[in-house]
Amino acid sequence: MSDTNFLRAPLRVTTAGSVDDGKSTLIGRLLYDLDAVPIDQRQALERDMERKGRTIPDFALLTDGLLAEREQGITVDVAYRYFASTKRKFIIADVPGHEQYTRNMATGASRADAAVTLIDARRGVTVQTRRHLCISALLRVRTQIIAVNKMDLIGHDLRRFAAIRDEVADFSQRLGRPIPTAVPISALAGENVVHKSDQMQWYDGPPLLDLLDSAPGESFRLELPLRMPVQGVNRPQTTEHHDFRGYMGRIESGAMEVGQKISIYPAGLTTTITGIYVGSTQLQRADAPTSVTITVADELDVTRGDLIGDPANPPQVARKLAADLIWLDRAPLDLRRPYLIKHGARTHQAKVETLDHLLDITTLAEIEAEGQLATNEIGRVALRLGTDVSFDTYEANRATGALVMIDPATNATVAGGIIRGASA
Repeated sequence: MSDTNFLRAPLRVTTAGSVDDGKSTLIGRLLYDLDAVPIDQRQALERDMERKGRTIPDFALLTDGLLAEREQGITVDVAYRYFASTKRKFIIADVPGHEQYTRNMATGASRADAAVTLIDARRGVTVQTRRHLCISALLRVRTQIIAVNKMDLIGHDLRRFAAIRDEVADFSQRLGRPIPTAVPISALAGENVVHKSDQMQWYDGPPLLDLLDSAPGESFRLELPLRMPVQGVNRPQTTEHHDFRGYMGRIESGAMEVGQKISIYPAGLTTTITGIYVGSTQLQRADAPTSVTITVADELDVTRGDLIGDPANPPQVARKLAADLIWLDRAPLDLRRPYLIKHGARTHQAKVETLDHLLDITTLAEIEAEGQLATNEIGRVALRLGTDVSFDTYEANRATGALVMIDPATNATVAGGIIRGASA
């Protein structure tokens, strides 16, 4: 698959920032200006504008669909919206800004190709802004954009914009991540969102939409070694196909083709691909991110949760892992009890052996954990799993370096995590 095809694939975008920084308004403005609003919703928006005596529609109404959100004027859940420019399609996540919903922001960022962090030009960088920047950096969102919003309310002041831009740049450097691109906008007025603003001629960069149009998307996946978690084994119970055995899954990175040698992990068994199928269509080659069924030359014991990989660039295999957890549950981490770890298509029994330190999201310092990991905190832990797991570090491959922690008593997700490596 070519880079052009990847450019046509939907770009996954997440929004972030403090409550009331204008995330829902920005998404609504994008939908409105790109004619992605159904006629009945557009008419309802205009009636609402007339009823309230406004000169500009309340674009947040296009995304804040929950009654509780409209009553409080905040977003409390992740809302996904789909739209397109003339160049590509987008899936954008409108995530909560309030601190108590940080777990929702982490969910939105976990699979994002790009993150747009909004900052109210009047308030500047807040603690929650830093938390969201930290999570986006931790989750290795590749394209980071800072949208300094409500510039119209501060007289389009260049000095204020520059001060916020420089503060974010300094914070990102201390995070060890590239400096985000900063764009001054007014989401409500539509300035530098889809079209350039006449009010900020001192800004010589592109509007926000152009930055999203040019974001790299998923093309980087082809540059990584082959990884395909096995989701299931296809054994048709028909006379015609009684000897067919296919391994199903989505190619998360790299590519595969007929005749290629592959290995099955954690066992490390090696075989050769004899067939690649998408539905009933047989292919010679398939690239990430395609869901396929493959057949191989040898009869192997392959089950759901195994990982198909490149024997020349194998994943790591270990039972003890070092990981960073973003704690999502209201009850804190309990070092005395067991948990479940969902990694790829397999769920493992697990125990948190140690909580090594917390990350202070304001100073970025490693601080003493004192055995406590509470809601919205980020901590480094050592995990011991019941069985071997095949993985890459999150830095190397997001798909095989991410995990989810589950409470076995309630089946609730209590933490999202990234694998740093094997633990001693």
